[in-house]
Amino acid sequence: MKKITIYADGSCSGNPGPGGWGALLIYGEHVKELSGGSPQTTNNIMELTGVIEALKSLKEPCQTEIYSDSKYVIQGITEWIHDWKIRGWRNAAKKPVKNKELWMELEEVVSKHQTNWHWVKGHADNPYNNRCDELAVSATERYKNYL
Repeated sequence: MKKITIYADGSCSGNPGPGGWGALLIYGEHVKELSGGSPQTTNNIMELTGVIEALKSLKEPCQTEIYSDSKYVIQGITEWIHDWKIRGWRNAAKKPVKNKELWMELEEVVSKHQTNWHWVKGHADNPYNNRCDELAVSATERYKNYL
């Protein structure tokens, strides 16, 4: 099974507002960059989308090491999602879970791979995370013109 390292990040100018996501897929010495965005979104949606799109780009089941500076994404998929499902997609405050469709999609794409999650500090000294941030911010800039 191939081992792929994924870094993903999201960005938003205003929250909500124009946003972007960026991802790096690293396999050996090969690095693939992905990015995209939306004219009207939120930071959390872009954080989720970055990871989802990176995983969807894999053509076969892989051992994945996923790095994100979003505790929302990491805690959501590794901890909170189990209780949300038990409560009928309601959070601890008994309110509907935000971004339910994206959480469901993330759970589906993650299930195809062996995945380990890692939190990294954002805007720090990790060059891969910093590159994802650059991709996300660049995508955000492209979508500012759509408003």
